[in-house]
Amino acid sequence: MKLSIIVPVYNMALDGKLKYCIDSLLHQTISDFEIIAVDDSSHDTSLSILQEYALQYPELITVIASQENLKQGGAKNLGIHAAGGEWIGFVDSDDWIAPDMYEKLLNRAEETGADVVGCDYSLVREHTMTIGQVIQNNTDDQTGILDEAAYRKILLHAGSMVIKIYKREIIVENKLWFPEHIFYEDNCASPLWMLHCTHFEKVNEPLYYYYQHEDSTVHVVSESRCKDRLTAMEQLMTECEKRGWLVTYHQELEFKFAELYLVNTLFTYMQGNNPKHLVFLRKMKKGIKRRFPEFQQNPYYQARFDKEEKKLIRYFCKSELFFLIYYKALYWYRRKFTQ
Repeated sequence: MKLSIIVPVYNMALDGKLKYCIDSLLHQTISDFEIIAVDDSSHDTSLSILQEYALQYPELITVIASQENLKQGGAKNLGIHAAGGEWIGFVDSDDWIAPDMYEKLLNRAEETGADVVGCDYSLVREHTMTIGQVIQNNTDDQTGILDEAAYRKILLHAGSMVIKIYKREIIVENKLWFPEHIFYEDNCASPLWMLHCTHFEKVNEPLYYYYQHEDSTVHVVSESRCKDRLTAMEQLMTECEKRGWLVTYHQELEFKFAELYLVNTLFTYMQGNNPKHLVFLRKMKKGIKRRFPEFQQNPYYQARFDKEEKKLIRYFCKSELFFLIYYKALYWYRRKFTQ
């Protein structure tokens, strides 16, 4: 088997999302592949839809029904354990792909000897094969035989996992399992997996369609999901520490932790439609100070965040209560006088 495509599924029956995704996989221009759809204990008709597909295409589709909601990471792990392909690919069940996506990625792998190959993606708001806003997910200077300089660039932006194929042996031999029971599992897995690969190539085409809708994980803000991001980043640092990478790539990992654990999570949390709790803010502050107390001097942090962001983070690090009051006042002022 050349390729295993793993699709974690949770409540995606509405509006034909799941069917559009699976249909795009069935129409791939390669023949030597399998689809492993893992229903993560859905409450809608997703499982029955998948079972109908499996009856119609028994040679192509395997359905795994998890009795427990493991979140996407756990569902992906079940898929990896069941996979028989030389290569592994992932597709989110509300997205879809171009008919020749996997043919092009596999061809690039054959041509170059790479053990991970990616592409770009397109943002779309309706079910269509018309390309929308193109997002370049990785850059050409990250590709080729990976050395320490390339790994540093990759750690700063490892890119999405759904637009890549990975050699299965790398995943299994290094026990690269996803974090389970949390959202944002890719924040941990993507850089960790890339650090185990030795040769990265990409196809500079948007072959993956990333569906923009309000139920998407990135559009739902809650304290629980923000906590999940903290957990994902803590797990990444723990894994890197075990492998000695926290010393080798200290500045890059310090920046990524500050970026995702603190800055992105803090501002996402403050902008969300949820009550703000000092207990959660203190948890973030304690976590960043324990891991990387000098992160504000990090050269990537200094270069990549603007003056306003760095000022707000300084306030937060001095006093989370003052930051909370200041941020709310600033948000109120801007809404009242600048809109």
